[in-house]
Amino acid sequence: MPSLATISEAPRRHPLPSRVVQLYAGLILYGISSSLLVLSGLGLEPWNVLNQGLARHSHIAIGTWQILVSVAVLLFWIPLRLRPGFGTISNAIVLGLVMNIVLGSVSAPHSLTARWTYMALGVVLNGIATGAYIGAGLGPGPRDGLMLGIAERSGRSIRRVRTALEATVLAIGFALGGTVGIGTLAYALAIGPLAHLFVPLFSRASRLPDVVAAEA
Repeated sequence: MPSLATISEAPRRHPLPSRVVQLYAGLILYGISSSLLVLSGLGLEPWNVLNQGLARHSHIAIGTWQILVSVAVLLFWIPLRLRPGFGTISNAIVLGLVMNIVLGSVSAPHSLTARWTYMALGVVLNGIATGAYIGAGLGPGPRDGLMLGIAERSGRSIRRVRTALEATVLAIGFALGGTVGIGTLAYALAIGPLAHLFVPLFSRASRLPDVVAAEA
């Protein structure tokens, strides 16, 4: 069974400041990509379906829910005896802040062509961002860590645990009114191959992290 540490692998020869810059560039780009999916109105990635559903039943913005749900997920790390890294805490905070900034300043497009363009850019940029923040090797995101922790403790495959988690949050989010559509399907089909391409590209490691191999 793969270790939680495998998602954080990065060659130690790379200076820490450059890895921090890469981490934050990846997280900012991830927040922008998620915002593009929201603005397209054509469907979100599973966790943001949940965040959007929660936002629609409150006066709290989707980006703020991104932060709150990330903190809630980190609470599940405690019984799994996982310890968050610098990248984990940054992930929990930065994505939501970026989403709130973008969604508060950019209007949703009206034409179908623009909406499809936003969706396609959102999916592709999300794959690049995933490669950048994971490749920095400063700690997995809260959801990635939860997935790996459950897999390690249960003895089940990462692929099966990932599917179960994302199907659960997708169903809850959809029931709450989150947007599920062609963008959700496009994300599900593309994120594995994109991560498989961009994580090794940005990490320049000799070994592909197991979490990415499980998605491909």
